[in-house]
Amino acid sequence: RAWCQAAAQKLSGGLGSKLCLLNVNEGDKGAADPPAAKQQPHAAEGSCGCTKDCNCTKAAVQGFSDLYSTLLPAMDGDAKTLSFLQEVVDILLAYIVESFDRDTKVIDFHYPSELLQMNNWELQHEPSTLDDILISCRATLKYAIKTHPRYFNQLSTGLDMVGLAADWLTSTANTNFTYEVAPVFVLLEYVTLKKMREIIGWHEGRGDGIFSPGAISNMYAMLLARFKMFPEVKEKGMSSVPRLVAFTSEHSHFSIKKGAAALGIGTESVICIKADQGKLIPADLERRILEAKQKGFVPFFVSATAGTTVYGAFDPLIAISDICRKYNIWMHVDGAWGGSLLMSRRHRWKLDGVEANSVTWNPHKMMSVPLQCSALLVREEGLMQNCNQMHACYLFQQDKQYDLSYDTGDKALQCGRHVDIFKLWLMWRAKGTIGFEAQIDKCLELSEYLYNKIKDREGYQMVFDGKPQHTNVCFWYLPPGMRYMDDKEEKKKRLHKFQVAPVIKARMMEYGTTMVSYQPQGDKVNFFRMVISNPAATFEDIDFLIEEIERLGQDL
Repeated sequence: RAWCQAAAQKLSGGLGSKLCLLNVNEGDKGAADPPAAKQQPHAAEGSCGCTKDCNCTKAAVQGFSDLYSTLLPAMDGDAKTLSFLQEVVDILLAYIVESFDRDTKVIDFHYPSELLQMNNWELQHEPSTLDDILISCRATLKYAIKTHPRYFNQLSTGLDMVGLAADWLTSTANTNFTYEVAPVFVLLEYVTLKKMREIIGWHEGRGDGIFSPGAISNMYAMLLARFKMFPEVKEKGMSSVPRLVAFTSEHSHFSIKKGAAALGIGTESVICIKADQGKLIPADLERRILEAKQKGFVPFFVSATAGTTVYGAFDPLIAISDICRKYNIWMHVDGAWGGSLLMSRRHRWKLDGVEANSVTWNPHKMMSVPLQCSALLVREEGLMQNCNQMHACYLFQQDKQYDLSYDTGDKALQCGRHVDIFKLWLMWRAKGTIGFEAQIDKCLELSEYLYNKIKDREGYQMVFDGKPQHTNVCFWYLPPGMRYMDDKEEKKKRLHKFQVAPVIKARMMEYGTTMVSYQPQGDKVNFFRMVISNPAATFEDIDFLIEEIERLGQDL
C-alpha cells in the first residue's frame, strides 16, 4: 500500500484517495476503509467529490444513470465525455495499483459457465446507460489476469507505465500507417527499425523491416524467402513453382507450420530437425537438406530459433548459417523470445551468427512492451516492397509532395495496421538501451537464482542437465510419496497418472496466488516451465513460488 499512500498524497482532486478506495475486487480482502478515506466529508450530490472548491467537469454532470449515447461527438457532450473518461481512468489506476500489490490475487478464477452466469455479457438492441458501461469496465478487470510480480505463466508479463501511456496515446490518435496521416509514427518506425538492425549487426543498420502482429513476422519471412527464389509466384501462384520445403527445429514455434499452411506450401513441407536439449543439430539439418534435394524438392527456407518457447534454447546460428550459404537457402532467425538478449552485453553472445536474411524480434516479451509489439527485420532493402506491393492508387498516389519511400503501407499484408511502434520508442527513450539491458540482466539473474535453489532441493528434478540459457527453468515437482522411487519409468508414470503439475496449477488458479505454465515435451510428461520477463519480480517472489508449489502439492 505504500504506492497507494504516496498517490493519495500527490494526486489532486480526490483521485489519490480513489486509488485506495476503488477496488475492482470488492469484498475479496474484507479490509476496512483506510482512516484517511473515512475522514472525507460527504460529497454533495452532483459534485465531483473533491474536498475543496474546483472547476472539475464532474461538478457539471449529475451522474450517469440516465445518460446513454450522449458523449462526443454528440452535441454538447464535452463535459459528460470528460467526466466519463475520468471515471474510466480512475478504474484503470485502481487496477494498476492492485496489479503491483502482492496481497491481491493474480486471478479471481471462475469456470466459464459460472462466469457467463455471474454477469450479463449479452449484447442488446437498446443502449445501456453509461453507469452500466462503467460497471462492465469494472467487471472485465475484476476477472482479468493481473500483470502481477507473481504471474509467470506467459513469455510476456509485467506492465510498464511508459508503455501503457504510449498505448493510450496511440489509441487516442487512432490513425493508420502512411506518412500522410501518421507522419510522426512512420518516422519513429523508420528510426527504431534502423536501430534494431544496427544492434543485429547489419552494416550501418541497412535493410528493411516492419512491425506486425506477433508470430505473423515468421510468416512474412517465409513469404519473402519464397518470393526471393521464385518471384513469379506472386502473380502465378504455387502451381508455377516446384515442391518447396522448409526446415526448422522440432522445438520451434508452431507459427512456422502455420505460416506454411497459410502460404499454400503445406505443413508436410516443413521438415522438423532433431534437437539436443532444445538446440537444433546442424548435422541432421544438412542430412535432411540433401535428402530433400535427392527427392527433387527445393529447399528454400531454414528457420533457426533463438530462445525456444519451452526450453529457452538457442540454436547454433553460426553452424546453421554456414549450411544455408552452402546450399543457397534463406536463413531466418526466430528471435521472438530470445532476440531481446541482443540488448545485453552479458548475454548477446548467445545470438552469435544472428546476421541472417531475416530476424523476428518481439519487444513485447523480454522488453515488457505492452502487447502487441513484434518486428520483422530484413537484410535486403526493397524486397518487402517488391514482394507485397499492389500499387493501390486510391491509397498510395505517386504524385504526393513528399518522399514516397515513407509510405510504408504497401509493403505490409495488412491495410489497416495498428501503431505498435510508439510504445517501444517511448520506452526506449525513457529507459535508454542501458535500461533495457539492466532489466533483461535482472530477469536472467532471477532465473539463475531459481535454478540454483531447486537443482539439488529435495522434491525437484530438472528436465535437462545444465544451467538454462534463457529465463526458462524446466522442472518436475515430486510429491513426498514419489521422491524415493528408484524406477524412473514408474516415477514418470505416477507423475502422469496423478497429474501432479496440472493439479498444482489448477490449485494455484483457484487460490489466485501465482501462476506458472506446464506442458509435456516429446516423451517427457508434464513439467513446470517457469519463465521470468517481469522486471517487477524479486528474489522473494521466486521463494514464494517454490513454497507455494510445495504447499499445494504436498498431498499428491
